[in-house]
Amino acid sequence: MSSNTILTHINQQPMTMYQWFVIGICICLNIIDGFDVMVMAFTAPSVSAEWHLSASHVGILLSAGLFGMAGGSIFLAPFADKIGRRKLILTCLAIAAASMLASAEATSHTMLAIFRFVTGLGVGGILASSNVVASEYANVRWRSLAVSLMSTGYGIGATLGGVLSLTLIGEFGWRSVFLAGGITTVVMLVLAIWLLPESLDYLFAKRPKNALLITNKILQKMKIQTIAQLPDAAVLTVQQEQTAISKLFHGNKARQTLLLWFSFFLVMFGFYFVMSWTPKILIAMGMSAKQGVSAGILISIGGIFGAAIIGLLAAKIRIFYALSSFLGLTALCVFLFVSVSAQVSTAFIVGVFLGLLINGCVAGLYSISPTIYAADVRNRGVGYAIGFGRLGAILSPIVAGVFLDQHIAAATIYAYYGVVFIFAIVLILLLSREVKREQQQIA
Repeated sequence: MSSNTILTHINQQPMTMYQWFVIGICICLNIIDGFDVMVMAFTAPSVSAEWHLSASHVGILLSAGLFGMAGGSIFLAPFADKIGRRKLILTCLAIAAASMLASAEATSHTMLAIFRFVTGLGVGGILASSNVVASEYANVRWRSLAVSLMSTGYGIGATLGGVLSLTLIGEFGWRSVFLAGGITTVVMLVLAIWLLPESLDYLFAKRPKNALLITNKILQKMKIQTIAQLPDAAVLTVQQEQTAISKLFHGNKARQTLLLWFSFFLVMFGFYFVMSWTPKILIAMGMSAKQGVSAGILISIGGIFGAAIIGLLAAKIRIFYALSSFLGLTALCVFLFVSVSAQVSTAFIVGVFLGLLINGCVAGLYSISPTIYAADVRNRGVGYAIGFGRLGAILSPIVAGVFLDQHIAAATIYAYYGVVFIFAIVLILLLSREVKREQQQIA
């Protein structure tokens, strides 16, 4: 059985238990990522109070991890196309674990910002690579659901971060939350060393040492016939020649790449404002600290379901249309959320729906991105798209901090960010048209 036959078999045949198991590992990786990234949002009030920080300083702390994530997605994730998805993920888990543990010992906001940046580097590499692994191990029918389910891990991790913050901060202080995150990341690193397989697409495209042996072990677990040899050197040479970054911008692919990048930028810009600043803004508007953090937790809980719902929806309709619908509803929810904040119970209900929709938007983008690029540049393509999106994530908390320092009303700020999601709809529909056009040309 040839490599092309195997990949076609995986794409067209029903999912095996092992394929779902691999996707489950990717979900766990994303749980760690969600915890490590969002822990700053939940500890920000306590950190700010201890060090007497301004809103701008808090914005920098919130953005430091996101800045690192951009670096990890742009500079670390592409190495997965050379050294393997598995090795890159393990390396980035080690980086994230060490920096989370170091964050618990920070003695100034500058030191904490540096550690948050390093944590972001690790998380950025993990996100791009685990997203690709989940996509590559799923068949065509369930690929969008698989990647979306992986995205539910982010909401689970963020929720756990919020719950632990409520539990630990009052008893042990904010440093204990970072310590818990670091220990959890170490545990995940050990499990990943034991359980995480390499990508078959990578093994076929790059043929690392012992590639045939590793491939056949994976095929046996998937109950697929093993192969006698990997693709010949001639095929490999052609694949290697096509791995240059220029492939992301070759012909019509350039428009797809740019539309994907700016879609990520806008969605991440809006997403990280809502996720990072909501607890602190609600507290400033009159909620208690516990109510503000609880609202943030409910948004994260809603996100768990949103990622799964858009994945199920994508199994029925084109993912681009599902994502456009989610973006439009997210904009409406953002406009509504702050206007009902005076009514705590209503704000909590709207918060759940906002989390559902806004996390669904991110999951939709993660589902789209791996399908655009060939296997030999997939990690690079996805990593660059996520990295460009992180630029929006970096700017978002800082811009919001500046707005708040200028005493701009919270309702006005939320309205500004709501418009961002409307702009994103236009880009997604344009991207859909470009991808459909390319598919028609190939057919």
